[in-house]
Amino acid sequence: MALWLVRAGRHGENEEVALKEGVVGIGWSALSDLSGVTTKDDLQCLMQQSYPSAPSNLISNYVGQVWTFRSRIQMGELVALPLKSRSAIALGTVTGPYQYRADLDEEFRHTRAVKWRQEVERSRFDQDLLFSLGSQLTVCEIKKNSAESRILAMLEGKPLSIPGAHTVAPVDAEVDAGEESPTDIEVYAGDEIRSFVTQKFAGHELSRLVDSILKAQGYHTQLSPPGPDSGVDIIAGHGSMGFDDPKLCVQVKSQTSPVDVTVLRELQGVMSNFGATRGLLVSWGGFKSSVISEARKHYFQVRLWDSDQLLRAIFEHYERLPEDIQAELPLKRVWALVRPE
Repeated sequence: MALWLVRAGRHGENEEVALKEGVVGIGWSALSDLSGVTTKDDLQCLMQQSYPSAPSNLISNYVGQVWTFRSRIQMGELVALPLKSRSAIALGTVTGPYQYRADLDEEFRHTRAVKWRQEVERSRFDQDLLFSLGSQLTVCEIKKNSAESRILAMLEGKPLSIPGAHTVAPVDAEVDAGEESPTDIEVYAGDEIRSFVTQKFAGHELSRLVDSILKAQGYHTQLSPPGPDSGVDIIAGHGSMGFDDPKLCVQVKSQTSPVDVTVLRELQGVMSNFGATRGLLVSWGGFKSSVISEARKHYFQVRLWDSDQLLRAIFEHYERLPEDIQAELPLKRVWALVRPE
């Protein structure tokens, strides 16, 4: 059995289709149905015809990934889909052979059927697994540090970590197509910061971090002390004394597991008690799908922040955060060269 990484578009544009349809899919829209392609050499010729201006090394990379998706991935093997719309990775089992789906978008017609088993918040993964799952390839096998057996253990509710898993192996300068490639540095940096925040700002400390971000955004805030909070961790408002709209009630959950819809409803219930016009639910462990669905119906009253949204807010307002927060969360903005795909 193997563990495969399959992405759903550079910006995650096809991930909801993948989850709804029970598939993983890849682009290469210039390629037609590959059901009749039986050898890698045939795929090489077809790829050269479909992408005549692509250099030979890029064609080899394309062939490696598409052939892996078309023929190497076996039914019953595990697949991981990193999500862009929320801070989670969807895990599933491949249940069908290659199929060309003409009914789907042209950038998502090469598919494999998948039974999705679980969405797991990124903060629950060890750093070395996140490093591998940050591969820049669309399709590759994840093999380092017993990745497959550890993900399988996660799905079965067993402990995930292995000794030394927090260390990260150096990235190979050259890799074969279809194998693990150099990781996406931006994704890796975000995961490293996420892991640090998980440890440094546990429990009520996460509320203190959110409170500092809101102040940096121009809110006057009142942070509840540690202990029972009557369903609200922070109340905030604009204006010289915080009397102006929007008046905000904030609930912060630092747990690493996703919250259910009852937490959202509790926040909505206490908003009127505080005279709040808006609500913000922060959950470091993300949200179950029922929360996301219900929150869409209350778009103009409630917002959801998972760890991704919270990190974006930190990055946007970092220079305006208090000195003590910056000292506890030391970050540095850097520039990196963006290489063409």
